[in-house]
Amino acid sequence: MNTRTRTADDLADFERRTITPDGSKTGVNALSSLSKTGVNALLGAGKVVYVAGQGPAVIVMAEMPGISPEVARFARWVRDAGFTVYMPSLFGHDGAVPTVEAGIPVFKQACISAEFRALGGGRSSPVTRWLMALARTAHAECGGRGVGAVGMCFTGNFALTMMLEPAVLAPVLCQPSLPLDNPAGLEIDDDDLKEVRRRLDRDDLTVRAYRFAGDSFCRAERFAAYAAALGDRFEPRVLPDAAANHDVAPFFAERVRCPHSVVTQHLMDAAGQPTIAARDEILAFFALRLRG
Repeated sequence: MNTRTRTADDLADFERRTITPDGSKTGVNALSSLSKTGVNALLGAGKVVYVAGQGPAVIVMAEMPGISPEVARFARWVRDAGFTVYMPSLFGHDGAVPTVEAGIPVFKQACISAEFRALGGGRSSPVTRWLMALARTAHAECGGRGVGAVGMCFTGNFALTMMLEPAVLAPVLCQPSLPLDNPAGLEIDDDDLKEVRRRLDRDDLTVRAYRFAGDSFCRAERFAAYAAALGDRFEPRVLPDAAANHDVAPFFAERVRCPHSVVTQHLMDAAGQPTIAARDEILAFFALRLRG
């Protein structure tokens, strides 16, 4: 149910940049989900990125259907905690309130786009190579120990695959929802997943992940699969459904219909709420990994 009036966010307090990152040293040679020619073409493509803040870099990747006012709110919380936010525009209409009419075409287009692997599992989305290159660029611009990354819903697993880039130190997976057709599937190549596990062990790093207990898009089976693959390097957090805000944008009210977006749509912005505690824990995780 939607009871409050929503307005678009002009993102005026972010610098709107078109970034073509240098991907020449990004990641490992695990390119099974895309040919090297395709990777090079993708890395050569510029994308709009919204940048704000000072301090170590954190890449904030929007949930479906795009950079909503609630996603931008979370990015500002990261900025205000002392980080430089890089928020790439990967799909949708930047700053728009998520509506059914606009959101469904965005979702359908993303599902068939060559940049994403929405179905099946066992494959990394090719856009993660561009995101790894962005992380390397952001680290070069901002300095510090490394880069944080948070993905949400459609982009949720991207933060894990980005661990193939040595600059990424703090991955956060919020309700990772791909593959859409396999609740226990993981949207990452087997070789990529093995390399990520080796890196987590080698560098003594961990992966944070969040979901609501009753989320039908990110179910318990997915977190169990992450735990099986990553062992104690995987740190899951499962929030009770009662902690979810139900006054959400039209797209979520009509097409999601379950507690889902931990730090955006379903976050209850009040002291003492579990979703606020999750937000603060994420910010503290970034501070620990990126500042020491």
